[in-house]
Amino acid sequence: MILADIFQLWNSSWPAGMTMLALGTGFAIVLLIASEKLKVKIDPKIEQIHQALPKVDCGACGFAGCGSYAKAVAEKPALIGKCAPGGPETAGKIAEILSLHISDSGPARKPMVHCRAQTDDKTYFATYQGIRTCIAANALANVQACKFGCLGFSDCVSACKFNALHVIDGLAVVDYEKCTGCGACSKACPRNLIEMVPFSQENMMTVACRSYENGKTTRSMCKVGCIGCGLCAKQTEIFAVEDNLARLDYDKYQLTGQTKTAFDKCPTGVIVLCGPTAPAPRQPSRKPASATA
Repeated sequence: MILADIFQLWNSSWPAGMTMLALGTGFAIVLLIASEKLKVKIDPKIEQIHQALPKVDCGACGFAGCGSYAKAVAEKPALIGKCAPGGPETAGKIAEILSLHISDSGPARKPMVHCRAQTDDKTYFATYQGIRTCIAANALANVQACKFGCLGFSDCVSACKFNALHVIDGLAVVDYEKCTGCGACSKACPRNLIEMVPFSQENMMTVACRSYENGKTTRSMCKVGCIGCGLCAKQTEIFAVEDNLARLDYDKYQLTGQTKTAFDKCPTGVIVLCGPTAPAPRQPSRKPASATA
């Protein structure tokens, strides 16, 4: 009786089973054909370029990530050299993949913080109690007396994927041993204090200030700000004073005796050296030189 029931069940179900098997096989064949016909062919060079990149997806190249940049540079070789973390070595690898030769693109660019004022150097009107970001603090007037100086709330630190920035005693400080030159910190600073500078030498000199106030006002707000006295510009042409602020021409920069004299004569010590082996900024003179009014 049981065998008869099994046999009857088999007779009634095998046509449906075969039908499902045939349909499944047919759909599989259709999908296989479609996948081959519609398959997007990927240029093998794109994958090779992607493998040559550091794959940190920092966005310094201007693209969403390393994958997007690899595709873009394969289509437009003029984009070679946009990968700051990879530097010249990665640019050379990409050029080799694309069978191209690239000329020297110049020294790598690294960030410089145009402020050297730590907490005790600054004048404050009140204690800031708002959102602890530079963007939020910068939106308010009178967070600190100097409206040009580092706010110290670590927006640049958060933007850096390489742990190359730290806020020490109210001031952003670059760790050049870890820095890749991606430029994320420069974009994150709402006061544009971080400039990407061509490092033609291991340590580079800079004017660590962005205040355009006259000398008297600057001294009332900051112990180590530029007072626009012009002593540096009198020593060498690589310095110039514009809008009460000394500036350095990095294209002309050379560490000469005149440059060293300008460094030593700066009354507020606002001219500093930046780099992996740079010494600590020197202390300002007790009696600053006469500033421009």
